[in-house]
Amino acid sequence: MSVKFLGLRTVVYPARDLVAAKLSWNSVLGFEPYFDEPFYVGYDVGGYELALDPDADADEGPIVYWGVADVADAEEQLLAAGCASRSPRREVGGGIEVAVVRNPVGDLIGLIFNPHFKAE
Repeated sequence: MSVKFLGLRTVVYPARDLVAAKLSWNSVLGFEPYFDEPFYVGYDVGGYELALDPDADADEGPIVYWGVADVADAEEQLLAAGCASRSPRREVGGGIEVAVVRNPVGDLIGLIFNPHFKAE
């Protein structure tokens, strides 16, 4: 059994102070986010998503999401391999599905299917 990762897609940073985090990333990146709501801020960085989430747990740090063709299947395989569910599969809009598991050594593994993803 092995999960077929399609490559990195998204990194979500916890942002307790969303305004300050956005100002910092705007300065670092040199541009504004393409998506800016009180619940999520998204930047397109070379076709990849850099996101800020005010509800994310800062103690867990950023979560990296790996692209997969089927989130439910990848999640099932990881759970069968000893991972624990942290955030079960869900649709977050636009046909995008995500899930997060924690592996036996404590690492968070994000899974994402994004039908709109196109690397530059």
